[in-house]
Amino acid sequence: MDEDSARLHQLGYAQELRRTMSAFSNFAVSFTIISILSGCLTLYGFGLKTGGPAAMIWGWPLVGVFVILVGLGMAEVCSSYPTAGGLYYWAAKLAPSGGAAWSWFTGWFNLIGQVAVTAGIDFGAALFLNAFLDLQFGFAATPGHTILLLAIILAVHGLLNTFGVRLVAVLNGVSVWWHLLGVLVIVGALVFLPAKHQSASFVFGHFVNETGWGSVPYVFALGLLVAQYTLTGYDASAHMTEETKNASTAGPRGIVNSILVSLVAGWVLLIGLTFAIQDYDGAVNTETQVPPAQIFIDAAGATTGKFLLLIAIGAQLFCGMASVTANSRMIYAFARDGAIPGSGWWHRINKRTRTPTNSVWFAAVGALLLALPYLWSATAYAAVTSIATVGLYVAYVIPVFLRVRKGDAFERGPWHLGRWGRPIGIVATVWVVLIFVLFMLPQASPVTVANFNYTPVAFLVVLGGATLWWVLSARKWFTGPKVQGTAEELEAVEEDLRAV
Repeated sequence: MDEDSARLHQLGYAQELRRTMSAFSNFAVSFTIISILSGCLTLYGFGLKTGGPAAMIWGWPLVGVFVILVGLGMAEVCSSYPTAGGLYYWAAKLAPSGGAAWSWFTGWFNLIGQVAVTAGIDFGAALFLNAFLDLQFGFAATPGHTILLLAIILAVHGLLNTFGVRLVAVLNGVSVWWHLLGVLVIVGALVFLPAKHQSASFVFGHFVNETGWGSVPYVFALGLLVAQYTLTGYDASAHMTEETKNASTAGPRGIVNSILVSLVAGWVLLIGLTFAIQDYDGAVNTETQVPPAQIFIDAAGATTGKFLLLIAIGAQLFCGMASVTANSRMIYAFARDGAIPGSGWWHRINKRTRTPTNSVWFAAVGALLLALPYLWSATAYAAVTSIATVGLYVAYVIPVFLRVRKGDAFERGPWHLGRWGRPIGIVATVWVVLIFVLFMLPQASPVTVANFNYTPVAFLVVLGGATLWWVLSARKWFTGPKVQGTAEELEAVEEDLRAV
């Protein structure tokens, strides 16, 4: 038995998933889900009105520093417990008492946050694709058309993760180069093709406030959502560890490296895009509802602008595909421990592909259901991006906080932070508390039904539902991560799968 499978047995699980991923492939999944060509561009219009260039350009490295600290804290714990359950498993093992409750709430925030991220990513892809089809063929950018495209995209991603497992692995590798080369092509075109560029003082110092609020610091803080939403999803490296070779080191490196590379490439993209703005008001109020598309066309012409838009759409489609993959692994692991209704169904493995096919469709259909409110209210759907950010970061920081409380009793894996583990964990925890409060606050003034920030409502629904279920039922039977069996029973499960 190899070292990875032996460690998984120690954690209580059989090697049901096929362990074929390299360290690069593990990094590729997280880097693809972070997807600077998805998050940066999808929320760029929000940033143009909420702080403008100054907030986006300086907010990106500011947020990036703290995200790296959160990632470092997660990576250290991942090295100790390299299992697909990730965050909720870590919480159970690190809690001084009440491990089942810590695990329950962490798992549900992670699950809902991941489904919301999948919805946000593929919705962005549908919005950008709708903009391209509108520009090219007159397929109007309406809510109905966007949701139709979203449903098609999610179906394709579900089918790829069901029948094209090996192709998905190849595409995740391609995605890394697509993103990096895509940023170079887009920024290169925006450097050399426009007749004029904005000044450096505009890019790095121009502040825009169309929120209705009078406080500059408050609006600048709201603008941090662009970076904070983009820099999510790197827990995917943890969820893929049961399929990764040398998982206790490859998983942590995947988390940290995906953040670092995204931070550099994303800042280059934001600076290049902002220098190329030709008509600020025209970009904000574009009929396509996709400001970057308008900036591409204004700066590089219709044909080249559409080509750049296609590069972004390709990256977003890669991103959504990887998000469904990682999301399904978390659902599979949570179901394996009995925390989801119908756990036996969602935990089921496709013996031919050694992947959790049923969980793939849980992720895809769940994302579509979360996006449906866009048919009636764009503002209500905007809560999806916020709950994705808030839900995921709450789940991210719980095990980091518990590791801080554990102190020297924490059992380090081969990849660790040494004496910096606790101070990094403390700063990461404080940062997540701050952004949690920030993203609950009103984003426009005066507050109306049309611009109301639904994030607190969405958060309370998730928290209230998980709490009610815990109090009335789950506390009586959910004991946290389960041991699947004795060493002999685990080997029997693996032998049965190998026989197929």
